Amino acid sequence: MAPRRAAAERMAPRGEVRHNALAMTAPPHDPTMTAAPRNPTMTASRSDPGRQALPPVRLPALYLGHGAPTLLDDEVWPGQLSRWAARLPRPSSILIVSAHWQTAPMAIGATTRVPLVYDFYGFPERYYRLTYDSPGAPELALKVKGLMPANEPVLDRPARGLDHGAWVPLLTMYPNADIPVLQLSMPDLDPGHLFALGRRLAPLRDEGVLIVGSGFMTHGLPYVHDYFLGRPGAPDWSIEFDQWAAEALQRGDLDALFAFREKAPGMPYAHPTVEHFAPLFVTLGAASNADEAPDFRIDGYWYGLAKRSFEVR
Repeated sequence: MAPRRAAAERMAPRGEVRHNALAMTAPPHDPTMTAAPRNPTMTASRSDPGRQALPPVRLPALYLGHGAPTLLDDEVWPGQLSRWAARLPRPSSILIVSAHWQTAPMAIGATTRVPLVYDFYGFPERYYRLTYDSPGAPELALKVKGLMPANEPVLDRPARGLDHGAWVPLLTMYPNADIPVLQLSMPDLDPGHLFALGRRLAPLRDEGVLIVGSGFMTHGLPYVHDYFLGRPGAPDWSIEFDQWAAEALQRGDLDALFAFREKAPGMPYAHPTVEHFAPLFVTLGAASNADEAPDFRIDGYWYGLAKRSFEVR
């Protein structure tokens, strides 16, 4: 069936708001952590005031798998994220929506430097000493509020730092931590509402803002114990859901994606809770044309979970 644009244009009623209490536990494997490559600067830097800054470039919007802190140890994935970031124009700032922060009403995190949120347990101590001291983005926070209608209040949470759904991929993609970052919570898990939120945020892309939905294409943590222990490959439910989602995205089938709970194979194993798939709808909403196929930048599996990530323009 051809996708129906009307499904993307309407705002679906809000579902029941559930705070995300899912914390990722450490897999037994713990190789030596390696530093992520540096990302080249593509515009004038603060340290070079003599160079004239380039005007903002329209940025794509991203959906990426953020991984646990052990992503930083992986032999392949950090390089994929780093090379992806290097291909992008340098953002003026980053607006990130993570699977690990859900509030009703929607909320904006800290706009000054505050401690990170280490929302995981059972990992070696060194992961809790990692920092990501990016500048705050108070001007971006004001713009986000200005884009919201009167019936979409936005709260301030000035003490809420970046959670691992934000700082783990950013530490890999932009390790210098010199780009202002703002985190925005998800007000609920309803695809239609999140898509509408992305549409409201889309104009920020013209100002050089990189909009990032951070989740995981499959996230059946209760069912991948054997893969944490070293089993290669991925379970059938993870492969089937990943392939279904990729095909739906390629043909622009928003109706199917909105109804993933009922239509996608591999459910509910692929997403026992759906907060890691939900940021995808913010990303699609921020696209110029959500019916167009995205550019897949990363695929494959990590501990049996699909790490498929993409950008839309």
